[in-house]
Amino acid sequence: MLKKISKIPFKGTPEQEAQLKAVIEECKDDKSLLMHVMQQAQAIYGYLPIEVQKMIADGMDIPLEKVYGVSTFYAQFALSPKGEYNISVCLGTACYVKGAQSLIDKVTEILGIESGECTEDGKFSLEACRCIGACGLAPVLSINDEVYGKLTADQISGVLAKYQA
Repeated sequence: MLKKISKIPFKGTPEQEAQLKAVIEECKDDKSLLMHVMQQAQAIYGYLPIEVQKMIADGMDIPLEKVYGVSTFYAQFALSPKGEYNISVCLGTACYVKGAQSLIDKVTEILGIESGECTEDGKFSLEACRCIGACGLAPVLSINDEVYGKLTADQISGVLAKYQA
């Protein structure tokens, strides 16, 4: 699955930039610490927009292409911010065969975002994930830490309504 680059403008703060520069300064002489720096950057910003990847590349004297390659290869890195409400739809085998794709399709229809994207207001993000261990409740959708099971596409608008209020 290709990662989507955020359509939302980058809004880093001077404090976040100072934090990242401190991490880079500590690690810049050891290129093997790239993953560590990227993990710290994601902890600071919540995701790795291209602006942050450029700071890492410049600060560690590593080509931007390498930083981007690592950020798109590893599932732990996100190129888009997470919304206040992160919707995660399980696409593990049990959920998939019981119609999980229709849940993603309905969320996409209602919110106007695809998997890997965030609404422009930053309220919702959508992602597909692998098994979350609730196979008996398939298909499953979670919003932050709240799990909704045995869902149908027709129930999605009702689930989202409580978060849209």
